[in-house]
Amino acid sequence: MIGADAIVKCLEAEGVTTVFGYPGVAICPFYNSILESDIRTVLIRTEQNAAHAASGVSRMTGKPGVCAVTSGPGATNVITGIATAFADSIPLICITGQVNSELLGSDVFQEADITGAVESFVKYSYLVRNAEDIPRIFKEAFHIANTGRKGPVLIDVPIDVQNAAVSRFKYPEEVNLRTYKPTVKGHAVQIKKVTRELAKAKRPLICAGGGVILSDAQEELRIFAEKHGIPVVSTMMGKGVLPTEHSLYYGMVGNNGMAFANRAMNESDLLIMVGARVADRAVNQPDLITKDKVLVHIDVDPAEIGKNAGPTIPLVGDAKHIFNDLEKEEFTCSCAEWIETLNGYRTEMKKERHPDPAYVDPAEFISRLTDRMQEDAVYVADVGQNQIWSCGYAKVKKGRFLTSGGMGTMGYSIPAAMGAKVAMPDRQVVAVCGDGSFQMSMMELATMCQHDIAVKIVVLKNNYLGMVRQYQHFTYKDNYSVVDLSGSPNLEKLAAAYGIPFLRLENMDRCDETIEAFLKNDESMLLECIIDPMDLV
Repeated sequence: MIGADAIVKCLEAEGVTTVFGYPGVAICPFYNSILESDIRTVLIRTEQNAAHAASGVSRMTGKPGVCAVTSGPGATNVITGIATAFADSIPLICITGQVNSELLGSDVFQEADITGAVESFVKYSYLVRNAEDIPRIFKEAFHIANTGRKGPVLIDVPIDVQNAAVSRFKYPEEVNLRTYKPTVKGHAVQIKKVTRELAKAKRPLICAGGGVILSDAQEELRIFAEKHGIPVVSTMMGKGVLPTEHSLYYGMVGNNGMAFANRAMNESDLLIMVGARVADRAVNQPDLITKDKVLVHIDVDPAEIGKNAGPTIPLVGDAKHIFNDLEKEEFTCSCAEWIETLNGYRTEMKKERHPDPAYVDPAEFISRLTDRMQEDAVYVADVGQNQIWSCGYAKVKKGRFLTSGGMGTMGYSIPAAMGAKVAMPDRQVVAVCGDGSFQMSMMELATMCQHDIAVKIVVLKNNYLGMVRQYQHFTYKDNYSVVDLSGSPNLEKLAAAYGIPFLRLENMDRCDETIEAFLKNDESMLLECIIDPMDLV
């Protein structure tokens, strides 16, 4: 056995079924060894998307997705995908090939200090010096990636280490890292403080972030909220913690959130922030969530608690464990009047749109699309105006809503949707993007065709980088700069070039029948929706 064989054995031991990547000489020993395995390899068309696709797998399975690329430009290209995962706490294992150990630091062909380059964007990184260490390193890497606050781990493996003999392969049964002991269970005293405050509160509110989904605590949150009648709002990454049309769900908060959700945050007397970082996009004025209220901040990462807003009750731990412990506590929460008030706000403050009937109304289209999608479907939103319309109008039932929240990486939706479909082949997966973000990942249509990955793609086309154009509209009084997408491809011809069925929707007249045709079969399809270039989110 050589080091490359050992890497494959480690992946098998961790139950990995798919590796996304792009080979090169420095990673060839690994890709040669994986031929002897049942692990599926997917040739992605650009390395950044290998990490995005692995992210899609991770978010659907709860286990680290895996990507493997070569040294130099292969490794540097994957950095944006790693940073995207890091910002949203998505567990990944990123394997990079590297030049011969003896040549490190010599600036030889395709050498890049990738462990140094990704230091700000990984939970941990390894440069493997000895092939005998591979089993230990991979066991630690999977453990670190998927415990505590989850995130990407990079393993850089020089080609000579991949080719070196391994005298005895034994995959460790457990990990014992002296300096890494993440807190999972919440402190009992703090939990009792929370329930005492809940018993006194008249206007309690739960704000759920992506950490609730990462800890698989949606069901625990729902049971707790329903039992005590506590209303729930979410950050962008928390969308889907409750079904969108659940009576206790009041929408997304933040700069681009629902006005009534933000008002609920401001007027609550007890706010439970769980699995959310209190970052600027969700809470741009942290003082408002501490003024005249009790703030409970629950997070698995102690570094996040108090970073942006000082909580009354800090509570470190995993959301699933904490909601289970809260459920055991006996208390009564009376907030029927508060619910009635919030229902009034939801009706009074509903945003009114006045779309141009000559175009597709993206808000109404997304609402109708998600109405007709399967109950457990996966909706993957890209970044830009399409993301904000998706957050505001996509209906999540028992499925998932995926997007790039922390980093806001354009081009995320198509590769992430591919990863989600590979992980859950029996579920309907739809990627929604703008014509700008689509062109950042349209090369992956080839990957979808080659590997028979049936993802449905909606392109909301306005011939602009819409979100930047909207910013320039308000900030620079329509003085537009570098946002015109003229020269974009004819999507019908592009789809034909890949042999993918194509539909176009130019206004709302044939919306329902077009959506029905789009969703009818489980096959890849490209739907172009022509939207008003001047529409605003």
